[in-house]
Amino acid sequence: METSVRQPLIVTVGHVDAGKTLLLDKVRGTAVAAREAGGITQSIGCSYVPLSTVQAICGDLLKALKISFTIPGLLFIDTPGHAAFTNLRRRGGNLADIAILVIDLVEGFKPQTYEAIEILKGFKTPFVVAANKLDLSPGWRPGSGLVSASISSQAPAAQEFVEQRIYDIVGKLSELGFGSERFDRVEDYSRQVAIIPCSAKSGEGIPELLMVISGLAQKFLEQSLRADVSGPAKGTVLEVKRDKGLGTTLDVIVYDGVLRKGDAIVIGGLDSPVVTRVKALFEPAPLAEMGGRGRFEPVDSVSAAAGVKVVAPDVDNVVAGAPLRGVLDNLEAVSSEVQSEVQEVLVETERAGVVVKADTLGSLEALLMILKEKSIPVRRASIGDVTRKDVKAAQANTDPLNSAVLAFNVAVPDPAQARVFASRVIYQLIEEFEAWQAELKKTAEAKVLDALVRPCRLKILAGYVFRQSNPAVFGVEILVGVLKAGMPVMSRGKAIGLVKSIQLEQESVNSADAGSRVAVSMDNVTVGRQVNEGDELISAVPEEDYRKLKQYSKYLSKGEVAVLRELADTMRKYNPVWGV
Repeated sequence: METSVRQPLIVTVGHVDAGKTLLLDKVRGTAVAAREAGGITQSIGCSYVPLSTVQAICGDLLKALKISFTIPGLLFIDTPGHAAFTNLRRRGGNLADIAILVIDLVEGFKPQTYEAIEILKGFKTPFVVAANKLDLSPGWRPGSGLVSASISSQAPAAQEFVEQRIYDIVGKLSELGFGSERFDRVEDYSRQVAIIPCSAKSGEGIPELLMVISGLAQKFLEQSLRADVSGPAKGTVLEVKRDKGLGTTLDVIVYDGVLRKGDAIVIGGLDSPVVTRVKALFEPAPLAEMGGRGRFEPVDSVSAAAGVKVVAPDVDNVVAGAPLRGVLDNLEAVSSEVQSEVQEVLVETERAGVVVKADTLGSLEALLMILKEKSIPVRRASIGDVTRKDVKAAQANTDPLNSAVLAFNVAVPDPAQARVFASRVIYQLIEEFEAWQAELKKTAEAKVLDALVRPCRLKILAGYVFRQSNPAVFGVEILVGVLKAGMPVMSRGKAIGLVKSIQLEQESVNSADAGSRVAVSMDNVTVGRQVNEGDELISAVPEEDYRKLKQYSKYLSKGEVAVLRELADTMRKYNPVWGV
């Protein structure tokens, strides 16, 4: 097998409006401006910037690293966001060698920022932070030199603003388990995430961003960047499209080997592997000559790492994120390997758990990864729109807390017969589901609490004894908790009976809250013997109820907890292990 060092695959991730697309456009535009040094070639789904162009953009910055470069350049994935990143999947991880986490310097962390970090962490993908929109800092004056020098030349207020925002990013990353620092202050790039302040609008920080990425790739990733340049292709389907005149086409990233026109290929399918043959391969015309997207040139072959549009029959049911392999004479073995990779992601069990649906294999894998981290069980996981079968599977759960469908970026039936959560943001999807779970749990626990004798304290009002006995009727003020008809009460450690009925303003009621003054009636009680005016009574909570109440103490008021504590202290005078 002949190998050589391929260019690293770089993907941008981050919140929807952080400026990912503009940042890539700026990188491409800067590279085109430096085309005399090697230019830029655009492939399907990616833009290749040769090392010579990177060197021209970075100037003396790369020389300062004192690294002997062997990487041929940088390959940026054009499709920005989570879709590209999650679909760049392969068994055991992600194809992206480095990710650029784009954060709005002014706005800071947003929901999808956290989501992106969760996914990066799950796939163990190294990343740098592009703190974008530097030009929107109050009082900022664009500079033309190095970004660190540009920051130092700003007015004190602008410098302080930028430093505070970078400090905020460092703090947030620390909370999430990552050490980080501004790129020119990083002491150890293997332990700290580099933060590069930049502007996709003015271009400030772009040379530094390219320098840091190039240095990281060369220093830490050279071995993992070794690719086969002669064997059958290994790749992943980035997107599935319908192209006029071509039918269904596949945008594929080839990360190993060579893909040729006429090659037999196997693609992982939802039910069975798709075996077909490459009919045609297309790459866009060179960027400098394109004049716009959409002009493609046929090619006979592509080598790793590259993006290419594949035309082949019988690929209508292929999903994004599926593995693709070139085949020589080992069709059965390759088919088995490819399909097992797909089956690792799809879930079909009888155990309790949520039903998960997603638009692509990559996003499904990312969603499952985050659900696993949050210990949310999954009963079924597959690709495509939510169906009645999915709804029934959710309804069949023995645990009502998991009787739900989580649908990411797919259509859902309307009206849905089960609880269906749908979103285009994984973070939001899980957040809404967890909020629903919490509410459901709270309702269920409230039902349990409602069936228990809860802590209550009441005081017999002086001058309000309406009848001394048979039954005793007297006025009380409820000091703590809720008094209910049928509640057992006690005085000075002795049970005295049940509250038979309650009257509020001459109307019979089943319960009364703290602060209320009501008349109560009790059998087998004589005022002047078992109780007296001015006495305080507490509810006689049974021992089993006391144990359960301890589990739900977060739902009790401080006063109710104090009553429980008093009850336990009293009862343990007679039985030291009462309620334990």
